[in-house]
Amino acid sequence: MRDPAGRPQSQFLSGNEALALGAMDAGVAIAAAYPGTPSTEILETLATFPEVQAEWSVNEKVALEVALGASMLGRRAITAMKHVGLNVAADTLMSSGLTGVGAGLVIAVADDVGFSSSQNEQDSRYWSRFAHLPVLEPCDAQEAYLMAREAFDLSERHQVPVLMRMTTRVCHVKRAVRLEAPLPPPARIPYVKDVERWIVTPNHVGKLLQARAERGTAMLAEAELSHWNAVEPGSDRRLGIVAFGPVRRAVREALPEAPLLSLGFSAPLPIERIRQFAATVDNLWVIEETEPLAETELRAAGLAVHGRSLLPPFAEVTAEHIARGARKLLGETESPASAGPAQPVFTRPPTLCAGCGYLGVYYWLSRTPNAIVCGDIGCYTLGASPPWNSIDSILAMGASLGMAGGVARALEGDEKKKKPVIAVIGDSTFLHTGMPGLLNLTYHRANVTVLLLDNRATAMTGCQNNPANGRDLAGNASPVRVDFPKLVEALGVRPERIRSTDPYELPTFLKVLREEMKADEPSVIITTRPCVFTPEFNRDRALVVDDALCNGCATCLDVGCPAVLVTRREQQVRSSGKTVDLAWVTIDEQLCTGCGICAKACSRGAIAQEAPKRIIALEPA
Repeated sequence: MRDPAGRPQSQFLSGNEALALGAMDAGVAIAAAYPGTPSTEILETLATFPEVQAEWSVNEKVALEVALGASMLGRRAITAMKHVGLNVAADTLMSSGLTGVGAGLVIAVADDVGFSSSQNEQDSRYWSRFAHLPVLEPCDAQEAYLMAREAFDLSERHQVPVLMRMTTRVCHVKRAVRLEAPLPPPARIPYVKDVERWIVTPNHVGKLLQARAERGTAMLAEAELSHWNAVEPGSDRRLGIVAFGPVRRAVREALPEAPLLSLGFSAPLPIERIRQFAATVDNLWVIEETEPLAETELRAAGLAVHGRSLLPPFAEVTAEHIARGARKLLGETESPASAGPAQPVFTRPPTLCAGCGYLGVYYWLSRTPNAIVCGDIGCYTLGASPPWNSIDSILAMGASLGMAGGVARALEGDEKKKKPVIAVIGDSTFLHTGMPGLLNLTYHRANVTVLLLDNRATAMTGCQNNPANGRDLAGNASPVRVDFPKLVEALGVRPERIRSTDPYELPTFLKVLREEMKADEPSVIITTRPCVFTPEFNRDRALVVDDALCNGCATCLDVGCPAVLVTRREQQVRSSGKTVDLAWVTIDEQLCTGCGICAKACSRGAIAQEAPKRIIALEPA
């Protein structure tokens, strides 16, 4: 069966895909985002619709501003980002809560509950309270689709951006989604110049605050009556649950007989509706990810509630957690089976890809123990892991340069503690928030060596294009491809201190690194190998190990390439009495890209490129 738009009436979709399809059904015209797991696929899906003008912006703040500008001019718009990206957009977010919107504007923020691919765990609902924005929290892909269809109307009704809070469990889990007919195309809202609204200066803020307070009252009234906030009855009234987002599904699995107030339109918090529900049960338990936000607000409203203390202090809330918390609350004995230790799960340690240009960089950084290395967010974050263990700090996007500046300042004047200071940052991250940090280094003449790793992609989130590679979201040539040597010179680095080098050429890279670490001013080393998954990367013939030459020294393993595999290990006692660990290796020809880094690390010449296979043409019989 197909809907009136000719689509199948049901599609198997992730929450990200479903949200994008719902936004398209609602007539979204402009979409802007910066890639970040678990939100990336929202924009990638929107970009497949010809009706939508979609772009990768250089960071989340710019993406929100693009969407807000389109909204001001009467076009429905959406921006998507992960939780830490919303921090980057916070300045604009706070002002958008004052100005409101023209046409509907949805901010899809994906909270990485369980921090599976993030530097922290964060509850973006706090931003809704801070900026006075309504929040929709889908529990699965079906609700993500339906809420996105309604969110633009909600935004226009109250003239305010709508925050759609997704979580990893909703973003990436797929289910069959029932589709509805696309909504009628929205009328374009005409732009009317209004300086008292769109120019946020002190003389206008009083009026904007008054309008925001009036919006808040109207939004609370709607939340109290919203169909997204509904009671699911249950026969066991000893415990009533108030739950948000995907936790609602876990509650139903763990406590099928408990009354449940399911909140999808969660901010402003419908306190009176919760109060009415609380009167029907013996105990009220608020279950939310990740912070006790609603719990605190309900206690402030005079309600007796149980909350986060019955659950683990972080990570996703599971049905098992809820069942255990309910038994504790009700004073029930835990069965031996449920109280048993969790079964260990085999973990796959993260590593750089075979042939990654970062392998050579970290091979030498791991051999520079005297240096202090400030890392950043991207694939190169993995340099903190074995076998390299070569990063001292990782904090946030673009923070490597600012942190390195502080480290360099702390080392000034103490020759006994003199150490080289290195900042490592990728091309996309540098353009995202790294440029101000470099300008600060040059402004203060901080003695920092910056490794600008240009792999011509926003690689960790799936090799999205950015201004460094000169291609737009659709892969078409853009008018701009950033010239990094010129850019860093414009930011104050002297031309003599700007070096470009191939990280595959280990001796050359080491020579350049040593020279720049001796400099007494900011310097930048730009590496020039593309990501192995980009069109620019050229794969070469696989390398092979000559067993007759290999002595098991295992230096090649220090490169960290996953294509180099250990076949045998043993320990030998040298004549000095020292015990040495040896390892003999082979190379997986399916993984090997022929980069040659391991061969250059091998002092015995035991690794070489495989000779091309001879093809013998047979004469026909």
